[in-house]
Amino acid sequence: MLIPVLLFLVGLVLLIKGGDWFVDGATNIAHRFHIPELLIGATVVSIGTTLPEVMVSATSALGGHGEIAYGNAIGSIICNTALVAAITVAVRPPKVEGSSLKVPVLFFFGAAVLYAAVAYFMGEFTRPVGIVLLGIFVAYMVYSVLRVKKLPTSEQDDAAQADTKPLRDALMLVVGAAAVAFGANLLVDNGTLIAQALGVPESVIALTFVALGTSLPELVTAITSLVKGHGALSLGNIIGANLFNLVLVSGVSVTLSPFAVPASKTIAGVNASLVLDIPLMFFVMAFLTLPAIFRGKLQRWQGVTLLCVYAAFCVFQFIG
Repeated sequence: MLIPVLLFLVGLVLLIKGGDWFVDGATNIAHRFHIPELLIGATVVSIGTTLPEVMVSATSALGGHGEIAYGNAIGSIICNTALVAAITVAVRPPKVEGSSLKVPVLFFFGAAVLYAAVAYFMGEFTRPVGIVLLGIFVAYMVYSVLRVKKLPTSEQDDAAQADTKPLRDALMLVVGAAAVAFGANLLVDNGTLIAQALGVPESVIALTFVALGTSLPELVTAITSLVKGHGALSLGNIIGANLFNLVLVSGVSVTLSPFAVPASKTIAGVNASLVLDIPLMFFVMAFLTLPAIFRGKLQRWQGVTLLCVYAAFCVFQFIG
């Protein structure tokens, strides 16, 4: 029991410190290349915080359990939006640049419509679907790189670049991402062992330690960004991570091992995922992003509302 507790604490420290390095490296790189924090959050930071899901889903797919990626994609998006982003908005609503937000949101909803269409009309995710999802990921990254190249520079900006250390920032980004991923695994694995030793039911373990563990990197990055006053980075990270959960995590898993839409839980005889999970995914993302696009800001009540929605969703998972 002592070793799991110690490893649990090590994982917590790695998560916190890794998130600190990751955010510092990302924001320094954004400032050096004059990239909006929202954009760097929706690309580099999002890939880093999505790495645990990619590794878990890829391993599961190779082991013949590709359907796990389906739950990861939908569940992580709901958790990231209605819990992680909601905490940021409820505590300190960030001001955002609507223009920087539009394209990532359009990419997300485009991928989400494709994902939902496959679930509703095909009932299974085939290898070609996985390749298309990966193609959307590549297209988004290409767009982001081309957009960065078009950003204007000035002599003052060049002077600011001279004061930064790109290699150090890149190292902080990589080491921070690795620490967050490794820390999350330690926290989940040893937290599960501790829960089992205390007699906590396996269903509760799955709905708490495991489910929350996949979103720990996003949560730690969001809190670290919030403390450091980079709310836009946190919001960009959530939107990017949600997109990558659909196109990268699912794309890799489906390409490696196609699977049918799971139907282990029903509502009135209908697949619960089609009745509740997918519609809720669309709702929480629209509730978070549309006001930010059209008003350029978010309000505290939106964060509180999303937290209430997530609490109700979790209660349903327990009693439904």
